[in-house]
Amino acid sequence: MAYQLNLNWPEFLETYWQKKPVVLKQAFANFIDPITPDELAGLAMEPEVDSRLVSHSNGKWHASNGPFEHFDGLGETGWSLLAQAVNHWHMPSAELVRPFRVLPDWRLDDLMISFSVPGGGVGPHIDQYDVFIIQGMGRRRWRVGDKLPMRQFCPHPALLHVDPFEPIIDEDLAPGDILYIPPGFPHDGFTHETALNYSVGFRGPNGRDLISSFADYALENDLGGEHYSDPDLTCREHPGRVEAHELDRLRDMMLSMINQPEDFRQWFGSFVTTPRHELDIAAAEPPYTAQEVRDALKGGETLSRLSGLRVLNVGGSFFINSERLETVDPRAADVLCRFTELGQRELGDALDNPAFVEELTGLVNQGYWYFDE
Repeated sequence: MAYQLNLNWPEFLETYWQKKPVVLKQAFANFIDPITPDELAGLAMEPEVDSRLVSHSNGKWHASNGPFEHFDGLGETGWSLLAQAVNHWHMPSAELVRPFRVLPDWRLDDLMISFSVPGGGVGPHIDQYDVFIIQGMGRRRWRVGDKLPMRQFCPHPALLHVDPFEPIIDEDLAPGDILYIPPGFPHDGFTHETALNYSVGFRGPNGRDLISSFADYALENDLGGEHYSDPDLTCREHPGRVEAHELDRLRDMMLSMINQPEDFRQWFGSFVTTPRHELDIAAAEPPYTAQEVRDALKGGETLSRLSGLRVLNVGGSFFINSERLETVDPRAADVLCRFTELGQRELGDALDNPAFVEELTGLVNQGYWYFDE
């Protein structure tokens, strides 16, 4: 089903985005859960799906990672089952992500779904990403603290918690309510009655991730082979000191690699379209011919993009799933980035370009786009 989000986006972005948390009452009116607890449990048993089970009993925390073979002996209180990137594997749940496409695709992380029994939760913690927590069935009470320096500790090797905090939000969420939490705000959810929660996360890379990834790209592409040189060297009164102008020259050497527009664009396009979780890719079998793809689209059929696939226009270059698309039609390639569903209306004259139709057919046969059945 299509979900309608009742939110004034410009006002929200100006007032709350990365500034302060807020509860959005009935942001999804008459909310219907797209998944059942049994379906979520089934996903958590699949090796391709990242999942974990968190429990709390007798003052002790426990956590384990999937895939799980069974859920016997868990009891009726004090545990939560979580699955990451459910939008990659369960199409009804993926519909929950669509209303958030007013935000940049490259910032979207994934849809995490949690099932919690009374008393269940993962404990007080801090996330370093923006998250919209949608309340589904059941009822959970959420406490959110202010963004202040806090001690973090591990009650279990797989969990990172924070000390108790004074809440600035302390509310029960009803189905269809959304709690938005920016990075760095401590929060904790306590389950009153068996509940499903849907977390749409938006993540930005940190400087360490960027430098590490670019360094890998530089090594793979043999960049930065020029050695430091100093033809203007003079006799040194203090040979044990690195001079300020030498530090500047070294820094400029490093910056000059990043400042090459083509290399920077190629690296970032690959980096930002690499998925953090597995995709449900299935190659077309039998493969389509270009004529079949063209005729289907001309006949009114629609191509849908594989959920979770990253398709981005990066400074006029086009990247799909970490690879650059060498296209004959940049306008049509931009359409691939802009829309998740494609038909004759979106592609227009590009369907009369045999070279582009060949490109598109290759993407369909890879399993990146598929015809709705």
